[in-house]
Formats: sequence, structure tokens, C-alpha cells
Amino acid sequence: MAVAPARRGPEPGPPGLPECWSATSYEGAARAAILAYKERGAVGLAGVLAQVLAFTVLTALGAGAGAEAGPAAGSGAGWARGPFAVVPVPSARRALRVRGHDPMGRVAVLVARHLVASGVPAEPWPALRQARRVADQAGLSSTQRAANLAGSLCVARRAKGPPAPSALLLDDVVTTGASLTEAARALRAAGLRVPMAATVAATRRRS
Repeated sequence: MAVAPARRGPEPGPPGLPECWSATSYEGAARAAILAYKERGAVGLAGVLAQVLAFTVLTALGAGAGAEAGPAAGSGAGWARGPFAVVPVPSARRALRVRGHDPMGRVAVLVARHLVASGVPAEPWPALRQARRVADQAGLSSTQRAANLAGSLCVARRAKGPPAPSALLLDDVVTTGASLTEAARALRAAGLRVPMAATVAATRRRS
């Protein structure tokens, strides 16, 4: 997998999408690894994907990633020193049952460990939950995806308080940015800043 961390958010991105970094494009070895891990039970790939994501995050922090998008923006890049609540975008309940594991939840724990080992205070916080059912995203346009996901996530009532005021969002792939935007909305509603999201890969779509 050729890893070259960079800003790879959708163009244009939906309002409220945090600054989005990814390790590579969603093709070739990266696509094969993500599918094997998520859909075919190759859980041994979690360590590799976590290393890739942690490297992407550290590269973004070293680049002094910009201020948070949207009305809840912070002031400059002071957040880049952490600490962070490392928050995975959750899979739908049905997908978790079918897969038999929580792909991004497992990776988020490992990413937090890598960040701490590199001197960035971080703690996994898998607090996001599905608030309602959503339709399959396959084949939906960016507008339809945004409408499908709007209001679909929330912070679990039983979740302990966030370990940090800033959340670092993690997901496997960014396409239109709808999932990351909805996750960021739910976290901001709970009082967190969401300055950045990181994904293993990005599918670039332009309009």
C-alpha cells in the first residue's frame, strides 16, 4: 500500500466537514486491504491500518492542519498539540452483526496507542451510536447521502464524559464526506471541537 498522507476531502465538501486527511486513494492495495479487513474477517490487518492512520494523523499535526470548519471553529491550530478523544465513525448495527467485529472501533484503540507513543495525548472514545436506521448508501448521490444520514448519530447516553475537549474522527474511507459530517455534528452537539478527520483512503469526487 503506497502511503502518502494529504488533505483529500471531497470537493466541494459538505458544510461542517472537518479538515479531512487520508493516507492514500481508495484503489489497488488500499482498497483490497480495507475490504478484507471489514468484510472478510481479516482482523490481523487492524495493526497495519492503525499504523497508516496514526502516521496520517501525525503528518497532519506536523503540517499544522488548519482551523476547524464550520461555525464551531476553534482558534488557529493550537488544538494540534492535543489531547484528543479518538472517535471512530460507527458502523450500522446490522453491519456489526454481519461482520462479527467492530472494524473502526478496534483500529481507534490502536491509533490512540500509536499517538501516545509519539507524544500526542490521546484516548479512544467510541461514544457515537446510531440514533436511527439509515438506508444503504451504495448508489446514492452526495445530496442523498447527506439527507440519509442527517440526524442519524448521537453520543450514547451511557458514555462517560469525553477524555478531551477535541475529537479526532476516524473512518476507513471518505467519499462524499456525509458520514464524517454527521459524526462531527453529533460530537459538536455534545460540546466537543472536531478539528480534523482521518481516513485510510479517499474516493475523490468532484462536482
